[in-house]
Amino acid sequence: MKHALTALAVSGALVAAAAAAQAENWDMPVAYPANNYQTENDVAFAADVKSCTGGKLDITVHPNGSLFKGDEIKRAVQLGEAQIGERLLSAHANENPIFAYDSVPFLASSFEASDKLREAAKPVLAKVLAKQNLTLLYSVPWPAQGMYFGKQIDSVADMKGVKFRAYNATTARMAELTGMIPTQIEAADLKQALATGVVASMISSGSTGVDEKVWEDMKYFYDVKAWLPRNTVFVNTDAFNALPKDAQDCVIKSADAAQTRGTAKAASLADGFVKTLAEHGMTTGPASAKLQEGLDQIGATMTAEWLKSTGTDGQEIVDAYKAMK
Repeated sequence: MKHALTALAVSGALVAAAAAAQAENWDMPVAYPANNYQTENDVAFAADVKSCTGGKLDITVHPNGSLFKGDEIKRAVQLGEAQIGERLLSAHANENPIFAYDSVPFLASSFEASDKLREAAKPVLAKVLAKQNLTLLYSVPWPAQGMYFGKQIDSVADMKGVKFRAYNATTARMAELTGMIPTQIEAADLKQALATGVVASMISSGSTGVDEKVWEDMKYFYDVKAWLPRNTVFVNTDAFNALPKDAQDCVIKSADAAQTRGTAKAASLADGFVKTLAEHGMTTGPASAKLQEGLDQIGATMTAEWLKSTGTDGQEIVDAYKAMK
């Protein structure tokens, strides 16, 4: 009996060791704070994957640029230094302008339009990422982008010389066309940049404004709904292909759920973010007619420039998007 129990114990230990050996542990660097809805959605995605795979794939989310800084995440996943990651792909438009599909000014200015644009761009975007050893999983929008300033702005001319926080090539170009001075600032460094006067304005969602308590440094928010940028989650293709088929299916299923859940959360929070800005003393509201007219002209210029830079790929996205309207 004693020998039998010993044999069972050894057998159980071997089974446990074999299960542990089969388990995959992935790192998922993200650029935003742990309490941001984008990061919370990624944590929920990781929990879904772990549950769906019976613990065979365990993804650890590393928030706020703690494992890799925002501008390092995409390359880290490409090289396999992290297996999966989340990134604002438009920040890499210098690599390929297709990555800025979601930041073309005034092309898609609502959650419904953003979802249609995402679907229209999916085949082209997946093709571009595949060439970089990345597999597209899901993306979640931010609320529509508004403009933050420390002073009242009534026209594009009033922006001249203002120090502006850029987070991708699109925002830098917008700054140039308005006469502002752009400086690239990652999300994790934004608060310090505002507090020290490195920048005094930006275009971003209400979510970022609340996260960073921008009312401490800026007083005006113009809800121009320029575009809805999207955080995109992608996986190293080699790491994904190494998973058994059932685990791959679990990842895809969990990704689809994360995209739906994250989009719904963003939409539910959007108005609340702007309300919170106002409650903390910021002046919020639409742009004046004169300011909006100037921004629309800049948007038309930037749309034409983006289509020229992307060629047939960009036109394919826009044509597919317009066909959905």
